[in-house]
This record gives sequence, structure tokens and C-alpha cells, in this order.
Amino acid sequence: MLRTHTCGELNMSHLGQEVVLCGWVQKSRDLGGTTFIDVRDRYGLTQLVLNEDTDTQLREKSRSLGREFVIQVTGKVLERFNKNLKIPTGEIEIAVQELNILNESKIPPFLIEDDTDGGEELRAKYRYLDLRRNPLRNQLILRSKIAQEVRRYLSEQDFIEVETPVLIKSTPEGARDFVVPSRMNPGEFYALPQSPQTFKQLLMVSGFDRYFQIVKCFRDEDLRADRQPEFTQIDCELSFVTQEDILNIFEGLTRHLFKQVKGLELDSFPRMQYADAMRLYGSDKPDLRFGMQFVEMNDLVKGKNFGIFDNAELVVGINAKGCAAYTRKQVDELTEWLKRPQIGATGLIYARYNTDGSIKSSVDKFYSEEDLKQWAAAFNAEPGDLMLLLAGPEAKVRKQMNELRLEIGGRLGLRKKDDFAPLWVVDFPLLEWDDETQRRHAMHHPFTSPKPEDIPMLDTDPDAVRANAYDLVINGTEIGGGSIRIHNREVQSLMFRHLGFTAEEAQKQFGFLLDAFEYGAPPHGGIAFGFDRLCSIFAGLDSIRDVIAFPKNNSGRDVMIDSPSTIADAQMKELNIKTTV
Repeated sequence: MLRTHTCGELNMSHLGQEVVLCGWVQKSRDLGGTTFIDVRDRYGLTQLVLNEDTDTQLREKSRSLGREFVIQVTGKVLERFNKNLKIPTGEIEIAVQELNILNESKIPPFLIEDDTDGGEELRAKYRYLDLRRNPLRNQLILRSKIAQEVRRYLSEQDFIEVETPVLIKSTPEGARDFVVPSRMNPGEFYALPQSPQTFKQLLMVSGFDRYFQIVKCFRDEDLRADRQPEFTQIDCELSFVTQEDILNIFEGLTRHLFKQVKGLELDSFPRMQYADAMRLYGSDKPDLRFGMQFVEMNDLVKGKNFGIFDNAELVVGINAKGCAAYTRKQVDELTEWLKRPQIGATGLIYARYNTDGSIKSSVDKFYSEEDLKQWAAAFNAEPGDLMLLLAGPEAKVRKQMNELRLEIGGRLGLRKKDDFAPLWVVDFPLLEWDDETQRRHAMHHPFTSPKPEDIPMLDTDPDAVRANAYDLVINGTEIGGGSIRIHNREVQSLMFRHLGFTAEEAQKQFGFLLDAFEYGAPPHGGIAFGFDRLCSIFAGLDSIRDVIAFPKNNSGRDVMIDSPSTIADAQMKELNIKTTV
């Protein structure tokens, strides 16, 4: 070993010892008679000191050190005169006796400090330098700890970790596939897995009744803060279980992670039906850190000659507690925020419940004081509250009101990053209609089982069929989702038919799975946690990028290695591929 200790472990118990440290120069301060150098590794930072008692040649050598030089120092542990109790090593320093420069460094393109001066694009280009900073390093250490605890918990529950293929078959459902040309099979392509879905079901057919892996998955879709083209799942499947069994086991996993990693005991995991989540919050992943449930107002507001309400499919509102003091300027700003293309609302109606008991609204011309009192009763509003209403097509206005609810919750400080509100959302629709393709798609995936009692409705009322599916939501973020699977060829074929597959298409795409179901497939179900999202929740981040060592940017590019890139003509010829761009 080139070192006897790390830069984060020395303290008063080591006084007088001769030690060897290795690390990067964080900063150097030459005060004339004395030189102080901070040396850093991933464990911490230690102060080195060279003074008038130090060898002159050694002091001169220390003056040549620049930021991020890699050094090895030998010296004696001394008590510091000016202690820094903010760091574990702040009571000691090392009197340098020997100094070796292991490698020099160019001047870094940005400061490698907790608060850096580097922009996002610059830091992405030099990601290996950005990872030297404490915030990013700590987030990757957190990620590692979570992964270790996942493996520990699932192993104790008798799960077997099994790796599944990365080069698989492209299927038409879900997002776009990343495809890989096959040199040995000209004109044919592999796909990178969007999930190991069919393989984990085949493992159940094989008798591996409890499977998991922490696995890379790939989807060619537009990116955002919580989405990357390659991402990591905690992928799990179980045989001979019910939905309740799966919810209990993975509620246990979530509790275990919060206790072991964050030292927190979570409260209850309430269950909410999908229909109630959409009705009360306008989202299938509601943030339950605060209330502010939707109030449907059609019965109270229609028939008063106010066209916006009279012509709307739905009028819905929320009660912003304590916000009656909002000025007209603040309400106008909120209205403009709602009108942004990302949300698309046409306007905002408000009613202010003043502290003197009067109610003033933006539609006083159409609604009397008595009408507004009825509004207040519906909202359970009190003096000091602000009632906010939107109107329009039902699906659109619920989505818009969800955005407004989250925005108001944020402005009121109700979405604290150190509060955690878990929730199971259950009973999703099995199918959803796609206007663009003019056909139904599986809301989760085509292998999700309908509720057994709803199967007869697949032929008579497919939109009313509920899925045996469930999502785990924490703080308004979907952390995991799964379902009880179809394990019967007839039911799976029926599902494919309702998704628009001919029998021939289903056999071509999924014949291997349909055939497997004829060899004694057990009842089974599973779940997949978004590992990156889970880590970002634990780290208190809105984006998953900084819990991933080498993420892509919004264009799907890795600017550090300049990928994707063109390949040599010889490789293209070998793969029998030509480009038209």
C-alpha cells in the first residue's frame, strides 16, 4: 500500500505517529514562514504543514504544487493550533517529512469545490473531475449503500439473483427500442431490453420462484430530469403469490432501505385506487405530503350564465390555505404560469375568503355573496383561504389542476425533501385508448393480468376492465410498478387480440412465451423499482443525473466521450449497413 491511512481518519488518538497519506492537493497557502497544504481523497481532507523547521529543499518542492496534483506525504501527526471542528481531522495536522509528486495536473477547467463555478455542460465534459466533488461522490456512495441493502434484504427473503440477456428481440409494445445490428445474421437486429419482462416470466416457468437483479435497461425516448436512455431497475418476480403478498414484501424492502440507509421509520403505506387518485389529485402518482384535494364544482357553478363554467365538462378547484393575502399581481403571475404551453390552461378563477368574513372573486358579476358562501362550504374554506378553480375538458383540466396543486404546495413549503409519504396506487385500467394510433394499448404492458372477475368484460366493455397492477409512489414520484401476470396461453392470446395483434403477429413476436405457458406455468407476479429515481429521492434531488456516474444530457449524448458517434466505413460494410443522413 502507498499509504498507511486515508485523509479522513486521523485524529487526536494518532498524535506522534508517523503516517503516509496519498491524495489530491485541494489548496495550498504559503504564509512566508509556514506553508499549509490541504490534501484530499474520497474519505476526507487533512492539513499538511511545512514551517521553518522543515528541510529547505522540501519547502521549495511544496511551493511547486498546484491544485489537483497527486502526492504522497510522510510525516508526523501533530495537534493543530487553530482547530477546525467542522471536519473529522480538524484537530490535527501532519508535519511533512517527505513529499513525493505522484502526478502533476493541469489547471482544472472549474473549481473542484462543493460550490463550484463550473456550468453544467462544462462539468459534463469533465465528468471525471466533477465526480471528485463531495456532493457527487457522496451521492454515488449513497447509491452503492442502497444497492447493498437491496441485495441483503432480498437475499434474506430467499430471492435468487439471475442475470438475463442484454441482446434480445425487438417487440412493438412500449417505447422505442435501441437496436444492434448482427454481423453474423445480415439484415437482422437485436434490441437492448426495455426491461427483462419476458425473461423473468420464463424464469418463473423454470421454477425459480423468487428472482431479482439490479439491471440496466434501455429506452429510446425523449429525456427529462427523471429519465435517461439507459437506466437501472431493481427487477423482481415471484411465483405462487397474490398482489397482497407482493405489496407486503416490497413495502418491507422500502421500510428496510429507509431504516438502514437514512435511519428513518416510515409511517403507513396507504392504498388508493387509481380512480380515486385521478379524481382527488389529477395524477396516478399523487404527492401526499400535503392535502389540498380537488373539489368538483359542477353542481354549484353551472347555470349562472358564466359561459366558461357552463360550457366546461368539468369545473374543479383547490383550497390554498392561508393564501387570501395573495396580491392581484401574485394571482396574475400564477395565471400566466398556468398558461404556459407546458400546462396549457386558458385562465384561472379565484375566490378570496377575506379575514373579515367577506368573499371576493374574479367572477362577482355572475355569482352572489351567497353563491360564494356555498363555494366556501364545498372547499371547507376558512377566512384567510384562497379558492382556485379551473374549467375545461375533464382529462386536461385534472392534469392542469394537478400542476397547480404541486406548485402551490411548493410555494407554501409543504413539499419538504426530508418528509416522505409512501403510497400504493392500485386497480389501474388494463387498457388505454391512443388517439394517434386509433387503438388500445396496455397501460402497463401486455403481460399484465386483468382482474379475474373483469375478464368477461374484455369482449363487451374493454375500457372498464381493471388490471391486477400496482405502483409504489413516494412524494409524487413513481418509485416502482408491477402486476400479477397472465400465466395462461388463452388469456394471453385474448389480451394480444385486444391490443390489435393478429394470431400470426402474436406468435411471431411472443410465440416463445405463449409456448412456455403450455408447459406448466405457475401463477406469478412481480415489480420493478426505478433504482435511479429511488436514489434521487434518498439524496433529496429532483434529477436522477447526479446519482448516475456517467449520465447522458437532454439530447442523449455523452459529451465526455463524444457519444454517439459515427463508425468507420469498414465497420458499416461488415454489418451490411448504409446510412441515408
